[in-house]
Amino acid sequence: MDLSGIFTLLLAVSGAILLAERVVLRQRRQRSAPGRVLAEPLLVQYARSFFPVILLVLLIRAFVFEPFRIPSASMMPGLVDGDFIFVDKFSYGLRLPVINTKIISIGEPRRGDVIVFRLPSDPSIHFIKRLIGLPGDHVVVRDNQITINGALIPMHPDSAYAGGFGFTGAELALERFGTEQHVIMLAQNRDAKDFETVVPAGHYFFMGDNRNDSSDSRFPLVGLVPEQNLIGPAVRIWMNWQMPGWPDWRRIGKKIR
Repeated sequence: MDLSGIFTLLLAVSGAILLAERVVLRQRRQRSAPGRVLAEPLLVQYARSFFPVILLVLLIRAFVFEPFRIPSASMMPGLVDGDFIFVDKFSYGLRLPVINTKIISIGEPRRGDVIVFRLPSDPSIHFIKRLIGLPGDHVVVRDNQITINGALIPMHPDSAYAGGFGFTGAELALERFGTEQHVIMLAQNRDAKDFETVVPAGHYFFMGDNRNDSSDSRFPLVGLVPEQNLIGPAVRIWMNWQMPGWPDWRRIGKKIR
């Protein structure tokens, strides 16, 4: 069970306790001691205190923002191991917690978005990748160069990576989708993974920015991701802490592009 499921369970338990207090327990106390005001049981007091807090947290996590931690190097250089990020839960529509059923459609995923999604083969696992192929797209990846529907996606060499994490010296390149540009990494001593597919309706094709070191839609572990598995676009870094070690305050508040 994920955190949303845990919060939903806690909300249900505390709500049940408050309902029992209102319907049954209060009347029993009044009958046992007529004319006296008896203190509520400790369990009821806790439920009364925690219920609004849990409800607020659940609503924020379900419909506004949800925090995640980046545990891998697959989205370098933009995101690194130890980044804690906020994911926008309402850009693509509002979903009910736990069952993930969309109740209101607000917007559609855009090519180039950095998105957190549930792994199709195991929805309890969350991945973060860049959206490359939309439903109906013919996607071809050859030597890290992407072609979509016959159009070559612009990619130009940049500098070399100097940030550490075992990738110092890796080639960087600027890749552009429409008017938006982002940096990708071509890790050294790793083979490029070629791939070709036509994205079926209701599915999306994802790749990591660390192109030679990413398990993404090119591999059977991930594959093409159904729309209902999308959680939302990653928007900001709110903390970086690679333990053991100290937080990297320079990354706090950084926008995810």
